[in-house]
Amino acid sequence: MLGLGTLARKVFGTPNDRKVKATRPIVAKINALEPEFEKLTDAQLIEKTAEFKARVAEGESLDALLPEAFANCREAARRALGLRAFDVQLMGGIFLHQGNISEMKTGEGKTLVATFPAYLNALTGRGVHVVTVNDYLARRDAEWMSKVYGALGLTTGVVYPFQEDAEKKAAYQADITYATNNELGFDYLRDNMKGSVEEMMQRDHYFAIVDEVDSILIDEARTPLIISGPSQDRSELYRTLDKFIPELAPEHFKLDEKSRNATYTEEGNEFLEQLLQANGILPEGQSLYDPESTTIVHHANQALRAHKAFFRDQHYVVNGQEVVLIDEHTGRAMRGRRLSDGLHQAIEAKEGLTVQPENVTLASVTFQNYFRLYDTLSGMTGTAATEADEFAEIYNLGVVEVPTNRAVQRVDEHDRVYRTAQEKYEAVIKALKKAHENGQPVLVGTISIEKSEMLSAMLTQEGIAHNVLNARQHDKEAQIVADAGRLGAVTIATNMAGRGTDIQLGGNVEMKVIEELGANPEADPDEVRARIEAEHAEEKQKVIDAGGLFVLATERHESRRIDNQLRGRSGRQGDPGRSLFFLSLEDDLMRIFGSDKLESVLSKLGMKEGEAIVHPWVNKSLERAQAKVEGRNFDIRKQLLKFDDVMNDQRKAIFSQRRDIMESTEIVEIVRDMRVQVIDDLIDDHMPPKTYADQWDLEGMNAAVIDKLNMQLPLADWAAEEGVDQDAIAERIEEAMDAYMAEKRAGFGDENMDMIEKQVLLQTIDTKWREHLVTLEQLRSVIFLRVHAQRDPLSEYKTESFQLFEIMLDSLRSEVTQRLARVRPMTEEERAAMIAQQAGMEAAAPVPQNAAVSGFDESDPSTWGAPGRNDPCPCGSGEKFKHCHGKL
Repeated sequence: MLGLGTLARKVFGTPNDRKVKATRPIVAKINALEPEFEKLTDAQLIEKTAEFKARVAEGESLDALLPEAFANCREAARRALGLRAFDVQLMGGIFLHQGNISEMKTGEGKTLVATFPAYLNALTGRGVHVVTVNDYLARRDAEWMSKVYGALGLTTGVVYPFQEDAEKKAAYQADITYATNNELGFDYLRDNMKGSVEEMMQRDHYFAIVDEVDSILIDEARTPLIISGPSQDRSELYRTLDKFIPELAPEHFKLDEKSRNATYTEEGNEFLEQLLQANGILPEGQSLYDPESTTIVHHANQALRAHKAFFRDQHYVVNGQEVVLIDEHTGRAMRGRRLSDGLHQAIEAKEGLTVQPENVTLASVTFQNYFRLYDTLSGMTGTAATEADEFAEIYNLGVVEVPTNRAVQRVDEHDRVYRTAQEKYEAVIKALKKAHENGQPVLVGTISIEKSEMLSAMLTQEGIAHNVLNARQHDKEAQIVADAGRLGAVTIATNMAGRGTDIQLGGNVEMKVIEELGANPEADPDEVRARIEAEHAEEKQKVIDAGGLFVLATERHESRRIDNQLRGRSGRQGDPGRSLFFLSLEDDLMRIFGSDKLESVLSKLGMKEGEAIVHPWVNKSLERAQAKVEGRNFDIRKQLLKFDDVMNDQRKAIFSQRRDIMESTEIVEIVRDMRVQVIDDLIDDHMPPKTYADQWDLEGMNAAVIDKLNMQLPLADWAAEEGVDQDAIAERIEEAMDAYMAEKRAGFGDENMDMIEKQVLLQTIDTKWREHLVTLEQLRSVIFLRVHAQRDPLSEYKTESFQLFEIMLDSLRSEVTQRLARVRPMTEEERAAMIAQQAGMEAAAPVPQNAAVSGFDESDPSTWGAPGRNDPCPCGSGEKFKHCHGKL
């Protein structure tokens, strides 16, 4: 008998069914337009784009234009790539345009799907960003799809690390720009550290399509992007503390594998304290609990985590003198990424490498807050449904499952659970040998480099030829994946998320053609292709007869999505296939998160050695364990986001203020408003409201005016006058200050003074913001202790961070006013001396020298004098001032 929910769904359909159904009339319209667009010449396709742009400019909505734009794009793709988009691909494109996540199975052609909404939204002229998980895919997709955009009269750009500024800026100016999430986030931060609008790279955050959206917006969202600069070197302390960790006994620390954290027990603290005192690191009589010991305790904690919670070839690999992190979700090496808070340095010390200096944060943003800058955000992946709640709550993104073009033929078998890892691997080898003997290609999934290499050694012992794809074989990735579907191929892979290449049965024709032409450049390309296509068709049929691709997983990942991504590599476009997971009670997931109930059931069954339990109930039990882990990870990300949201409001205010200053032609008004506020604050501090003249601190006020405003004023005489109050004195100080600054302006000239004011403002904002970030980091590290006082850490953080922000703004106004008050033009004598010094330097050495003018201070424009735009820069670079420190 059917349940009520099932019955209702049969009658009314699921919400997903209704969304899919709603797109069918739009798809029908696009199909009806196809004959009309097929008749157009190549030039007329481009003319259509110009026509659509004009209609958008006149106010026609993109939704109204969608059927014609999609029909034009489909025709351009058919001509440029030889690919005619299926109806389900058009559906996927419609959902993306609407700001949803299109969940499409592997092999359904997501790369082509993105061209439709990208083209439609690029008609606004505001630029579209297509986001990929790595630089290889960004370059590949940009190069491949630029043929389609080019046929439509649009430009394509690609952004990658260490790109020349001019090239990067041009890429962001293109109609459609391909880039990785990391590079987009870092460019956003770098832009907001620039000195002028002309130097900024990104122009808008209008419409983004995120490929492998679950990997980028969920998995990578636990770690914020940070731009940092070097701080003081403590490498010796890391090396010293590292020596003590091997001396710890198990009772000296507690390990939490779930959160990958390790902490000292009370006994451990006492033991460590004695060791540190005996070695002269902790002064006699000083305890680890004393405030003076904070730095040592922090370093000792990170040393413990490095040894007990982070393992080589699982969480990182060592490459020369470098510790390279491994992305646990994709198995890729993350070059250039470092663990924060000294943990990376602790791992370097543990591995006996050169310990790099720690860094301080200059700017940071979470992926959540970066991607929420876009007017419309959308995404594509093969696996998003399990995280639909998080996408809705954090990003306001709906998940729509798009039907496959052909029905999925893959058989997903129930998991096989063994008692020990040894029994499991014996069963894996047995199943693998059987499939291999039949010629069936096998993709073996593992969750760490260590496991993949162990399995590789076992296969070598059995004499089975195979390929290994992990962080070490990163460069050969495309070739290994292209060959994984060939007859009898065996491929071991750490993870298959975001690989960007389909495993095609019988192998990849394109790769075979490129390989053969590379080996024999004289060969006729058409002949080579025809022969390879014939051979491929024969091999593909043999693979189909053998059962298609067999995905054999040796462990379950803590995320169901990663398991589904691995499964999804088999059974693309209606191909046959099979997937099977081999597990043991010794696996990390089963040991840490698995239910004790499962173990007791297996014990009661009295399983013999080598026997497996296979039952749907086991799958359900494991999925519940995985859902528990996913829920915990969601909570971690939500917590990170709640705290970052507090900083994000401040970040947006500062970045917006910086941009206003860079674009402003009214700098003189901004600095005058700051000056007036500083004067009001001085009056409030030394001549409080509702007090009489004899209660005023005139001596303190006089000292403050000299310090902050660089002026000597007759404050005592003014205060002695009849009927003079605080407002009158504030007004007189303002007038005197206005006259003083007007005199400076006349001495420097308007253009120079505007430039000096702008530079002082931006430099001071950047310095104060960096200091504020460090303060907020320190606040966050201790705020959780408020729980012991029955207080909510988040609300305490909000209150205190806002107060700190106000203090920062007050300090900013004060410092800008003080620095500008001390700026003065050079006297004729100083100017002549500087020119003479420059001439002497040039005569002595024709090559520009790096000796600065006496008293020159990079961070204080008041020491620069007042060089003309074409004069030599006072820093001594030999450059003209306008090309050096005078550059806006």
